[in-house]
Amino acid sequence: MAHLNGRTLAAAGVLVLSVSAFAMGSRPKDADEATNKRIAPVSRVQMAAESATAAVGSRSGEQIYKAVCGACHDSGVANAPKLGDKAAWAPRIALGLDGLMKSAIAGKGGMPPRGASDANDAELARAIAYVANKSGGNLKEPAAK
Repeated sequence: MAHLNGRTLAAAGVLVLSVSAFAMGSRPKDADEATNKRIAPVSRVQMAAESATAAVGSRSGEQIYKAVCGACHDSGVANAPKLGDKAAWAPRIALGLDGLMKSAIAGKGGMPPRGASDANDAELARAIAYVANKSGGNLKEPAAK
């Protein structure tokens, strides 16, 4: 028969209590918080809704650009030509507003159709004219309603 001393019995008791406390769902209170901090995302992206003052259909080219287009065209994400880069925009501007509209409506390269915006055709045309004109073009921006 095995000989058990006091230390062995005490260690076994602590082990049993610890295992049963865990099995019953008891954990240190800060364990969840510490775990959440370790696995938290490095950053978050939140798409903000357009302000209530600009109804769909009446937004300016600049408003559409700032709300949607600038996310890629400010930094050149996915090879998007940067706003103001005359060399990159020159061959695109040469297509004229109609050509640029066709590309924007269908999507081009990494850009999804309509730039993933809810812009109607008039707003999209205003946004295209805004970008082209900031990049060396001279397109007539359709009037806002």
